[in-house]
Amino acid sequence: MSTYVYAITRASQELPDSLEGIGEPALPVRTVRSGRLLALVSDAPAELRPKRRDLLAHQRVIIRAGAGGPVLPLRFGGVSPDDETVAAVLEEHEGSYLERLETLEGKDEFNVKASHEEEAVLYKVLSEDAALRARHEANRAAGGGTHDDRLAFGEQVARAVAERERADAQLIEAALTPCAAGLRRGPESDGWLANLSFLVERDRQEEFRAAVRALHEEHAHLRVQLTGPLPSYSFAEAG
Repeated sequence: MSTYVYAITRASQELPDSLEGIGEPALPVRTVRSGRLLALVSDAPAELRPKRRDLLAHQRVIIRAGAGGPVLPLRFGGVSPDDETVAAVLEEHEGSYLERLETLEGKDEFNVKASHEEEAVLYKVLSEDAALRARHEANRAAGGGTHDDRLAFGEQVARAVAERERADAQLIEAALTPCAAGLRRGPESDGWLANLSFLVERDRQEEFRAAVRALHEEHAHLRVQLTGPLPSYSFAEAG
């Protein structure tokens, strides 16, 4: 039977007496050891699908295992042919895995996503660009202006907002990076001007949260969403 892998940690780490993994009924979690490393694994179910119950079970194993020290979490769906293959991978990468575990010691991941408050950012770009503001006032004085006038104005506003998005993404990084031990940029997606993951030391997490709150308090056009603490998925591999 194939082996499902949840996470990697030090062989010396204290772990819960029992853990229940994915599957229905839940499959018992066991360990595979090689040298100074352990992998938390279970049998892989015959059909592996991202059902809510299994996603939560995967996350729960990682969180409970991480209570005793750092873990390298694998994302949902990691399957190996058997325990022996898992052990061979641990042996091959022992040095790099131990280095990553040392890096993650005493830290958690926080994800920050940011977008614009639409009305507030429009007001901001108009207030900061005299030429754009004059164009807006001229169109309004002319009853809205011609179709071409409105089209040209709309294109100018779109460019100004896009420039503001780039500037605000840099602003967020600059404000939060000093409070963090690491940064990973997430994939770009519609609706977000920034999607950032930060590795934050536990004794600085309130400082980090305060810096996030300050972003919105000082920049009313920003909507900032903070999620965490999380298992350090984004930092499990050297970047």
